[in-house]
Amino acid sequence: MSTRDLRKWLADAEEGGDVLRVGGAHWDVELGTIVDIFMERIGRPALLFDKIVGYPEGYRVLANVLTSTERVATTLGMPRETGKMDLVRKWKALYSAPRLIPPAQVSGAPVEGNIMRGPAVDLSKFPAPRWHELDGGRFLGTGCLVIMRDPDSDLVNVGCYRVQYHDEKTAGIMITRGRHGDAIMRKYWARGEACPVVVTLGQDPLLLMMAGVQIPVGISEFDFAAGIYGQPVEVVTGELTGLPIPATAEIALEGHIPPDQVHDEGPFGEWTGYYASPGKQQPIIAVERVLHRDNPIILGVIPGLPPNDNSYFVGLLGSGAVWDQVEKAGIPGITGVWEHEVGGGRMWLTLSIKQLFPGHAKQAGMVAAASGMGGYANRVVVVVDEDIDPTNLEAVVWAISTRTDPREDLEVIRRCWSSPLDPMSYPSPLHNFNSRMIIDACRPWERRESFPPVAKAAPHLRAETVRKWPELFAKIGLRQD
Repeated sequence: MSTRDLRKWLADAEEGGDVLRVGGAHWDVELGTIVDIFMERIGRPALLFDKIVGYPEGYRVLANVLTSTERVATTLGMPRETGKMDLVRKWKALYSAPRLIPPAQVSGAPVEGNIMRGPAVDLSKFPAPRWHELDGGRFLGTGCLVIMRDPDSDLVNVGCYRVQYHDEKTAGIMITRGRHGDAIMRKYWARGEACPVVVTLGQDPLLLMMAGVQIPVGISEFDFAAGIYGQPVEVVTGELTGLPIPATAEIALEGHIPPDQVHDEGPFGEWTGYYASPGKQQPIIAVERVLHRDNPIILGVIPGLPPNDNSYFVGLLGSGAVWDQVEKAGIPGITGVWEHEVGGGRMWLTLSIKQLFPGHAKQAGMVAAASGMGGYANRVVVVVDEDIDPTNLEAVVWAISTRTDPREDLEVIRRCWSSPLDPMSYPSPLHNFNSRMIIDACRPWERRESFPPVAKAAPHLRAETVRKWPELFAKIGLRQD
């Protein structure tokens, strides 16, 4: 197979000293607790669990995968040293003008190395963790792909939705109302049909990233990912569903989501850092066929108190998407966008702008709050001047503290699209609204020339001084330009 896979990603990360191997952890909470501790600081190594208690050697779980800017950059094929805002700009360019390559059919794929059908299907074979002690069960799918085909347009959609282990032949699936997967599923149900679905439990993390962010409407995530690869995503066709299955996936579950069967699902600690959505009845996946590689790896990209593995990459890529969408809505002068990691990559959005006209800052904030990527589960949108680094939360809070007049610069938008995972959304699962705040933290337009100057060394003086004292500043990680 020429397409990258999880094993190639793992080998590259190990070569760079970015993976730790852990043997003998228990699948029930212990494994998840280890991951939680590692996720407390962005940039720590990924974790490869083997010899998991109760399972044979070789049945592995890989976690803490996309919790560093370096690993996100290399997964996208960018240099390891790519900085946050450079990564956002590069993703904005990819998002704005994607190169699309359709999948390529292959035979003899690694995922077909082992096949279980019908009565032989046994999901208990795989070490599904119970990640946190308040979780309502074991979750096979956290870093998974959920593959469906729209019955109207024939477009293949690839989403990332949580998948719970129920029994040997049944999994649960939770999809937030309004997501593409939910819309497709309900189209089949409206016709009185079960929704065909494939779930892969381990694959190249790039495919997971494409499934976890909103790419332009009408484009398949497989086609978009292939443009980044520069070659097609190689697939085999599911014999029960006709859906494309990545040829190098670790594990693939093929089955249907019936319209009239539900099962207790959750609760599950989610990307907001809370158990905001209680356990309740959710659709099931009737698994009829399982494919897996020898010594398969489950990709465990778990949520939790942000920043977390489930949301960190969403913030990086979502920032580029918001930037593109705001510009395409006709808002000029954007100099930076950042979906901050403390907000789970969605709830706190900062834009930096070069003010060009009265009302520019507030207009930019309101458009960002209603954009395709920025409009879901957002809570706060802050607009700052171009001298503020939007990735630097201390600088953003300083701008709010010193450039905002609450009487003039705050706006609240009500009844916006939220999520059942939002701890502040309305309690009914059918009415997931929230309110969001727009903060204009730019210098007032009418005072922008007379506003007090910042007490800080000028950029040219700073650069000259670092060049003059290279050994001194190297001790704190600064290098001359």
